[in-house]
Amino acid sequence: MAGGGVVASTNGRQYDGKVTPFVLVTCLVAAMGGLLFGYDLGITGGVTSMEPFLVKFFPGVYKQMKNESADKNQYCKFDNELLTLFTSSLYLAALIASFFASTTTRRFGRKVSMFAGGMFFLVGALLNGFAVNIEMLIIGRLLLGFGVGYCNQSVPVYLSEMAPAKIRGALNMGFQMMITIGILGANLINYKTANHKSGWRVSLGIGAVPAVMLCVGSFFLGDTPNSMIERGQKEAAKKMLQRIRGIDNVDEEFQDLVDASEEAKKVEHPWKNITQPRYRPQLTFCSLIPFFQQLTGINVIMFYAPVLFKTLGFGSDASLMSAVITGGVNVAATFVSIFTVDKFGRRILFLEGGVQMLICQIVVGSMIAMKFGVSGQGSFTKGEANLLVFFICLYVAAFAWSWGPLGWLVPSEICPLEVRSAGQATNVAVNMLFTFAIAQIFLNMLCHLKFGLFFFFAGFVLIMTIFIALFMPETNKVAIEEMNNVWKSHWFWRKFVSNTDHDHKAVREIPMA
Repeated sequence: MAGGGVVASTNGRQYDGKVTPFVLVTCLVAAMGGLLFGYDLGITGGVTSMEPFLVKFFPGVYKQMKNESADKNQYCKFDNELLTLFTSSLYLAALIASFFASTTTRRFGRKVSMFAGGMFFLVGALLNGFAVNIEMLIIGRLLLGFGVGYCNQSVPVYLSEMAPAKIRGALNMGFQMMITIGILGANLINYKTANHKSGWRVSLGIGAVPAVMLCVGSFFLGDTPNSMIERGQKEAAKKMLQRIRGIDNVDEEFQDLVDASEEAKKVEHPWKNITQPRYRPQLTFCSLIPFFQQLTGINVIMFYAPVLFKTLGFGSDASLMSAVITGGVNVAATFVSIFTVDKFGRRILFLEGGVQMLICQIVVGSMIAMKFGVSGQGSFTKGEANLLVFFICLYVAAFAWSWGPLGWLVPSEICPLEVRSAGQATNVAVNMLFTFAIAQIFLNMLCHLKFGLFFFFAGFVLIMTIFIALFMPETNKVAIEEMNNVWKSHWFWRKFVSNTDHDHKAVREIPMA
């Protein structure tokens, strides 16, 4: 049942409207784009720990893993450049795709980008599932990367533009929820297919299922009023706005959308624009939030969890089950963020999550140090292994209700229309660049830094938590068009966003609420 109410605007007016079932269903379907990213994050680590897969494509790693000599360093068991290239190539492709996706999203609409992302991922998943050589495997990974790049560019923007302001945070976090569901689903599939000779083909090929779901779903979705007006479809935009709000009289809000779009069209070079001083806050957060998100070390846990647990002495089945457990915690904790982000705000989740992750990484690093030392020789007892998984789960939970969903929400809600495509493309590109970097060097870092790797990530968690405490203002329930006032009132950012510079030159923002 639709909830009555108003869509708030802090410019002194309030737009009538409801939280309609149509909006909820639309955002749910769009958020399925997160399934693609999540499924890949979860499936890759499990597949790369399956022996039939290693024998066929990475025999050198298999022989190294089977080396049972007493002096074998457990930290270096999986260190192989070709294996890490298989994992990380997707994120390099996603980085490149994000720039093309920015143009596609702006010129052809958000739903076209989502459909394109689904098609890329579909072809890539099928290539991986039927791969007969390493070249076919890598090409498939690159296509998967293009799918992820397009979806991560378009879905968060789509959700933020469709959602009413009072539940914008919760609906936008549907994207992160789908990522976590994708990870958990992938972990469960890996667990079921691990002992089958061609189980890796099933695991990789099933990635086609969420891709088909997104393609079909996006075909039936309507585009956002913002995007329609931007592309000259004013009548269709007005009808869509009426459906979103659940009322017929949307004249005032619609006129604001049209006026803001006309002003935004005067901006010819969004990439050049976002580098100007008055957009310094947006550029900073669209760059540093995804950078810090990856330096939490979360993807080390997510797509290398089975490999990591196996390295630490867990058996094959135990390592995959441990990954399933962490995936389940990831999903459950994301629900916490959905129900709290619009009640308590963004800052408190960022700060609490940072402190919890810091403590857990120090504990995990210390446990590994005491058992394996610098030699890499040792093992955990059953009780110690369970305790390790417990603290890793606490770490995953902290990320899942803080840096995970907020890393996509905050950049998508702080950019005004004239630089929104550039801001989101920056967010995705930086995210994918450092996901690629971490994926490419993690196994080598584990081999050389050993237990110190966890203290390395803990150091960055400390830095990013201090950064949020000092430089990020609260953006909860602030209408997007009035976000500039948040920067003006901040002790640091007001020096870049002056009253005279922006008030007289900046465009009026399209309400995303």
